[in-house]
Amino acid sequence: MEISTPRRQELSRHAARLFAEKGYHGTSVGDLAEALGVQKGSLYSHIEGKQELLHETMRDGAEAFHAALDAIPERLSATEKIRLALRGHLGLVAEQLEVATVFVQEWRYLEDDRREEVVAERRRYEERIRAFFREGREGSEFRTDLDENAAALLFLSAANWAYTWLRPGQDSGAVADAFFALLVDGMRGYDTPA
Repeated sequence: MEISTPRRQELSRHAARLFAEKGYHGTSVGDLAEALGVQKGSLYSHIEGKQELLHETMRDGAEAFHAALDAIPERLSATEKIRLALRGHLGLVAEQLEVATVFVQEWRYLEDDRREEVVAERRRYEERIRAFFREGREGSEFRTDLDENAAALLFLSAANWAYTWLRPGQDSGAVADAFFALLVDGMRGYDTPA
């Protein structure tokens, strides 16, 4: 029952804010109605329930994170792709803090097909990050013994938690570049002797 009207978009923004502030379970339908300035009962003319709003926020988050990777030119080196991916990820967190917070924290409360869809998108994003590290290892940009799974996990662990420490107005690009320098310096060089 997705209706894209200015009122519906306003409700979606309020839902993302409230889910980020209070959590999915901490946000009641009454909270959503109050934020929109309507009676609780009339909220159902806009939505089927909270699950719909959570799913929509998750889908928006997945689309935004994937769009940041889609913007990276294929012709670049793997190292540069990783730098831009980190900049894109942290930039998205800075620009869409509420959506990013909900995407990282609240996905586990989705149910059934909606949960499966979002988990698949999260896994696809993780695989795209892993592929950059694999490309760098295979292209001799990184050490030959680089574990792309561990490298991607490190990337995502640092980037995903940015919603907890990234301050408003902070230069997310500078932070991303600092993280990138620390991350990549440990991946260059020679493999570990046997």
